[in-house]
Amino acid sequence: MLLPHGTVVALIDGKHFELYRNAGDEAEPQLTAMDAPKLDSHNHSGVGHHSSAGNHAGHQVEEDAHAIAAVEWLNSQVLGHKLDKLVVIAPPRTLGEVRKHYHKQTERAVLKELGKSLIGKQAGDIVAALREKG
Repeated sequence: MLLPHGTVVALIDGKHFELYRNAGDEAEPQLTAMDAPKLDSHNHSGVGHHSSAGNHAGHQVEEDAHAIAAVEWLNSQVLGHKLDKLVVIAPPRTLGEVRKHYHKQTERAVLKELGKSLIGKQAGDIVAALREKG
């Protein structure tokens, strides 16, 4: 995949949020780490989930709340014209949750989504995963 200069790559899972920006060119991307914002996921707990003694969804509630907070931050960056090209990488279940919360403008900014967990990987591994056929 060609990755235009300036594209932001967001890695999201239930607990982590990592950001990279392509400082290279389309054909030879060079991902540089960006400072990830501090997210407030407390406003999203319980969205669409109910925990009870027979349903151990508590951890899933927290993971979804974190993913929602991350995508809301991305939405704010797109709407604030601070980000116009985006790649989102998240485990498949998290990616499904993230998609539900994209703003229309964010949907247009997304160049690619990848249903994979790459949190903590090196920039070269992320680029290699984006280049895989699939």
